[in-house]
Parts: sequence; C-alpha cells; structure tokens
Amino acid sequence: MKAAGETLLALLAQFAVLSLLAFGGANGVVPEMHRQAVAVHHWMSDRDFTTLFAIAQAAPGPNVLIATLVGWKAAGIPGALVATLAMCGPSCVLTYFAARVWDRHRDAPWRKALAAGLAPVAVGLVAATAWLLVRAADRDVALALITAATAAVIGFTRLNPLWCLAAAAGLGLWRGL
Repeated sequence: MKAAGETLLALLAQFAVLSLLAFGGANGVVPEMHRQAVAVHHWMSDRDFTTLFAIAQAAPGPNVLIATLVGWKAAGIPGALVATLAMCGPSCVLTYFAARVWDRHRDAPWRKALAAGLAPVAVGLVAATAWLLVRAADRDVALALITAATAAVIGFTRLNPLWCLAAAAGLGLWRGL
C-alpha cells in the first residue's frame, strides 16, 4: 500500500506543478509530463505515453485528458482522479484570481507587454510537445516520412487534418498486412 500512496503523492506533486506551468493548455507541458512518467518514475514506456497522448487527442473534450490517462496508467482509478484534480485545481484557482486582476487593469501597459511575451512562450511549449511526440512515434524511416508528409499537407494546404489521419491509418494497416 505504501508504494501506491507514494505514486499518488508523486502524481499530485507532478501535476500540481505542471498545472501552474501549462501556458497554452496541457499540451504545453507534455514534454515534462513525458519525462516524469517515462524517464523519472518509469510508470510507462515511450510507446505507452504516445498511445495515451493519441487517445487523449482523439477523444472528445479537453486536451487535459492526457493527465487523467497518465494517472490511470500509473495508479489506476485513484491515480486518474488525483492527476486530474491536481492538473485542474491549482490552475483554476490561479486563473480565477488572475482574471480579476487582469480585468481591473484593462488599460495598463504591463498587461499588453505580458500578453505579447506569453504568446511565444505558449507556442514554444506546444512546439516542444510536437517534437517530443515525433521523436517517440517515428521509430523508422517510413513513419518519419508519414509524419513529414502530414506536417507538410497541414502546413501548406487547407485540407482537413482528419484526411491525413485517415491516410496515415490506411498506410499503417497496409504496412501491417
């Protein structure tokens, strides 16, 4: 029972801190989530994490679902609950108070500067997540080519990304036959 309690405390500590660092949403802290879950605590493999991330993104609802799935993989239902509450609770409380200050200082010059400074931080954190997932998912040249082709199609056309997902799924099935 001690090991389960230690895992729950580790989940609580990890996700409470990540909650406060998640600029741009939960995807901004996925690299650190991955590092903690795979390299530090050994709750899962690279492949498990990538699979859970794909499930979280494919499921309807907020992208914070990845925290729930990591908690579940680490400690079952109690882990899922602890990770979800720890990921959502601190940031919700901080957002409540920050929004009050933000509204009160609507015309302050520091507000515009802060918003302009945080935008690239959020983009950088999400880009780091993309890089981490590409490294974990692309286990051979064919998979890397599929990722590159998908990125090019999404970046340079107006094609719905679901078509890329369907094409990649079809190629994966074809490769497996």
